Amino acid sequence: MEPGRLELERVSRRFRVYPHPVRTLKEFVVRGGRLGATDVWALRDISFEITPGESVGLVGRNGSGKTTLLRLISGIIKPTEGRVAVGGRIGSLLELGAGFQPEFSGRENVFLNGSILGLSRKHIRRHLDEIIAFAELERFIDLPVRTYSSGMQMRLGFAIAAHLEADVLLLDEVFAVGDESFQRKCFGKISEFKQRGGTILFVSHDASSVERLCERAVLLRQGEKAFDGPAHEAIVRYHAQLAEERDPDERGAGLNEWGSGEARVVEAMLTGADGAPRQQFLAGEPFELHMRIESEQALEAPRILIEIRDRSGLVLLAAAEDLGALGWANGKRSLALCYAIDELPLADGRFFVRVGLTDSGGKHLFHQLDRAAEFVVVPDGERLGLVRLQGHWINGASSEKIRT
Repeated sequence: MEPGRLELERVSRRFRVYPHPVRTLKEFVVRGGRLGATDVWALRDISFEITPGESVGLVGRNGSGKTTLLRLISGIIKPTEGRVAVGGRIGSLLELGAGFQPEFSGRENVFLNGSILGLSRKHIRRHLDEIIAFAELERFIDLPVRTYSSGMQMRLGFAIAAHLEADVLLLDEVFAVGDESFQRKCFGKISEFKQRGGTILFVSHDASSVERLCERAVLLRQGEKAFDGPAHEAIVRYHAQLAEERDPDERGAGLNEWGSGEARVVEAMLTGADGAPRQQFLAGEPFELHMRIESEQALEAPRILIEIRDRSGLVLLAAAEDLGALGWANGKRSLALCYAIDELPLADGRFFVRVGLTDSGGKHLFHQLDRAAEFVVVPDGERLGLVRLQGHWINGASSEKIRT
């Protein structure tokens, strides 16, 4: 077969799951040989071809079979049904750092891990300085790997795998390695491989990385091929899948909104007390969130939930209200409203507003707008922390309150 070509023909993979694992012969005899196994099909009837030099993304929900498919192609596991054929040598960046011996030094682990990946000692010696420099571990390469941070181990694992002389490169979430600067180096190394005519099969939840690296993408859904075509269209369909969920796990994929869509937040804007749009506030200033809610059909009054979160996603403040109390009568299809805070109780930092619309019982999600608005709060005076305390001091002798 031509180097760099991949062919999958009606590939399926079944795993046998046991509710009560049997570890000894005694347990097997006691259970009378009845293990109660259940067959779980991770992949069903997957067929596609990749030509040499093509870059293809694999996208889909968690558990859709992406990593299982990469393992089938790499030869780690075999298909239950169907045929997998790969031309040329495969380079797999699936589990970076797998096989590291913690008591060995980083240098020794380069030779050990390189041997596991099929590299000769001559090849490793020729590229050793380049691997160490790429991993940015010159000062630590002769220390035991057990003293490395997880990020350092991942960088070393990527540096070794990236120097494989392969025709096909399999990538599984590799841009989660290291800091932003190192991620740019990783992307540059993979782009070099692509420019040399190498074939790439790339798995990621980061939609922008898939579109940047791949012209084509395959969308998997519950182990089956749902779409095979242009990367942008695959990402749009993937986001549509996520939008069907109440609270998708893969929001990092670039998804900003989801829900069934009967009612939507079509406008959200932050202003000061004067009504002028604002993105920066002084701690303790008035704060207003102006919104417009619309529905496509006559709808019973939805319930609105507003959350103010910090950059890590932690909920700091929240408020909820039935829109019926704000003027949404049955049959109404549009409502403008404002949530006002007289003194913003945030002290310092960057924050964002999440707005959600549900039915009156809060069980059915109409629309969730993850980052409806973002803003910065500048501290006033000596106040510290994220939230301004609004309490008071009490003199223990006189019970006199002292406002702060």
